[in-house]
Amino acid sequence: MKHFDTNTFKVTETVKLSEVSTKFDLGESKKETKKELEDVREKLGELQDTLYAHGKYGVLVCLQGMDTAGKDSLIREVFKDFNTRGIVVHSFKVPTELELKHDYLWRHYIALPARGKFSVFNRTHYENVLVTRVHPYYIMGENIPNVNAVDDVNDAFWAKRFEQINNFEKHISDNGTIIFKFFLNISKEEQKNRLLRRLELKEKNWKFSPGDLKERKLWDKYQECYEDALNRTSKPHAPWFTIPADDKPTARYIVAKIIYDTLKGYDDIDEPELDDDIKANLDSYKKELESE
Repeated sequence: MKHFDTNTFKVTETVKLSEVSTKFDLGESKKETKKELEDVREKLGELQDTLYAHGKYGVLVCLQGMDTAGKDSLIREVFKDFNTRGIVVHSFKVPTELELKHDYLWRHYIALPARGKFSVFNRTHYENVLVTRVHPYYIMGENIPNVNAVDDVNDAFWAKRFEQINNFEKHISDNGTIIFKFFLNISKEEQKNRLLRRLELKEKNWKFSPGDLKERKLWDKYQECYEDALNRTSKPHAPWFTIPADDKPTARYIVAKIIYDTLKGYDDIDEPELDDDIKANLDSYKKELESE
């Protein structure tokens, strides 16, 4: 495999999506990439056990991307070796009536990981500055004070909402949540190919919605909103990573490696030590069981 630095994909300065490639050559076959993923996800599974026992940090993995970017299959393949007690996946759809009775971050806040656990957000709180920005009239359903018409959903409104999201992530980071944010960067041509597969393969028909074609017509607007979100909210405590996603095995491997390499860098994640009294009497406990 070609050596690469995972920081290559981190957004650390102003990014222009039209200049960011949706492809990345790992220098190996797909079969070899899948084997590399198997190796790193096994290590991730072991690390998750340690994180669970340690109980100091929670891990939040945020996945965003255009339709067909590969979020669902990435979740399945990257976290396959996790103990199910230590990970919860949340797929955020259109807000429910109950969710709309609360502020837009509420449903995300209550889904945050407990210490020792992983939460994966399949679509995230960023939908509130992406789909609602492309379709600002959706904001009217939130019934926000002083927002009485679509004209009130202006640049000042979005600046305030970005500030709220940054504050939210800083708060949870300061209190023990390790945040990963991945933008699965797929090309418009590859999206077309994947939508066609959904139409051509009977077993994939269920994934298709006519709404996908309507949203595809707004591709440029979505790219503009994604670019703005990446640039406004990639912070040292909550960085964005732009993941080349035209090839699914490559995207999965890069995401898994970024998570593993980052978590391995925490020198205070370790299995808890036994109390001295218990440690001193391990032999006696063993003898007690053996003598039954």
